[in-house]
Amino acid sequence: MRIQGRCAMAVFTRRDMLRATGLGLWGASASGWLPVLADAAAWAPSRRRQCVLLWMPGGPSQTDTFDLKPQHANGGEFREIATSVPGLGISEHLPKLAGLAEHLAIVRGLSTKEGDHGRGTFLMRTGHQPSGDPIKYPSIGSTLSKALGDDDAEVPNYVSIGPYTVFNPAAFGPGFLGPRYAPLTVGSSEAGPGGANPSQGRYAELGVDDLHPPAGLAPSRNEGRMALWRSLQTGFVSSHRSASPLAHEMVYQRAARMMRSQAAKAFDLSDEPDQVRDAYGRGRFGQGCLMARRLIERGVPFVEVALGGISDGGLGWDTHQNNFRLVRNLSTELDAGWATLMSELADRGLLETTTILWMGEFGRTPQINANAGRDHFPNAWTCVLAGGGVHGGQAHGRTSDDGATVVDGKVDVGDVLATLSAALGCDPATQNISEMGRPIKLAEGQPIRKILVED
Repeated sequence: MRIQGRCAMAVFTRRDMLRATGLGLWGASASGWLPVLADAAAWAPSRRRQCVLLWMPGGPSQTDTFDLKPQHANGGEFREIATSVPGLGISEHLPKLAGLAEHLAIVRGLSTKEGDHGRGTFLMRTGHQPSGDPIKYPSIGSTLSKALGDDDAEVPNYVSIGPYTVFNPAAFGPGFLGPRYAPLTVGSSEAGPGGANPSQGRYAELGVDDLHPPAGLAPSRNEGRMALWRSLQTGFVSSHRSASPLAHEMVYQRAARMMRSQAAKAFDLSDEPDQVRDAYGRGRFGQGCLMARRLIERGVPFVEVALGGISDGGLGWDTHQNNFRLVRNLSTELDAGWATLMSELADRGLLETTTILWMGEFGRTPQINANAGRDHFPNAWTCVLAGGGVHGGQAHGRTSDDGATVVDGKVDVGDVLATLSAALGCDPATQNISEMGRPIKLAEGQPIRKILVED
């Protein structure tokens, strides 16, 4: 692999092509709409890397997922199990991920300074401390999709599936980059912002708001409305040539183009076999991971899927009470969705060019409180990188025996985002100019070289 310009482009050998071809045949047969476009993209020399952010609102407990303390009183109820990497253990409730640990780089030395949901969400998603700074910082999804994306693509460059934005809506927006770099949000028709519904025996329903014309509207009338809009918009834009109207125009043009394109089928999961849908899990996270796979196949550079929100009597990973019951259920969803996503990307030859980051806004206290819960804890916690550009099969950093402090390999949010950028082939020092005229880097920290694949 070599770096070309700002972002990495995959350069495959003949052996890589033959291997990818063999793997791709199964994927094509299992996904009827896919065959030629995505399989060819898997080994195209011009292919850019892509990113999947698995966002865990509420703050997942590192002590019950990827940094267990089985020999200490803080360890709690869960057992540590062996993984496919000798000496590397994770939670018993993540067995599928344990079998894929050779792809995982577990960052156990993360230490930040924000233990409030809103402030922590802003910090981790933008890389900047929330303050009175007048600059509207963009989310990492907006900045990386800008660096990796294509303005002429039929599907937006940044898609957010099932986001829980209540803690800090500004942390999910494009900030000073403007609306052209905002995410396309895929929500759910179900009530409430989170959770699965396997007891109802059906799949979570995910869809893009307003992707289709109103029911009962004849195609001719719809085209007439679009023609009228284009006429009015053309007149307005011709006399208002500033950045905001032009960005607004581009967003609407791209939305209209996507409505008419075959690319919109990526959001329709109904043509996936039940066996595949069940493997991901029937909840919104599992089905969101399946949608992420379809979007990666279509070349979308940045996709995020959230697991959290209001479900199972609590606020996702915010487990102040009943930590072990809630984390067990959440881990089951996480394990099925994430592991199946990685397996299917690998089968299609896409995992090597897709970087995955798992994180929330902070971790949780190693100490168990009086309500069998864990509280907010930014001092020593965990995130995980996997896939393209990542040297998996390892844990970077180490916490103390009680889990309270980082004793080796301490890193901050800037280092994590710089590592993500570098894994995607994007120089973390790449600058965007804010509305105040100030240059802002993709990430302010230093990449963790130990967990990056050297080109």
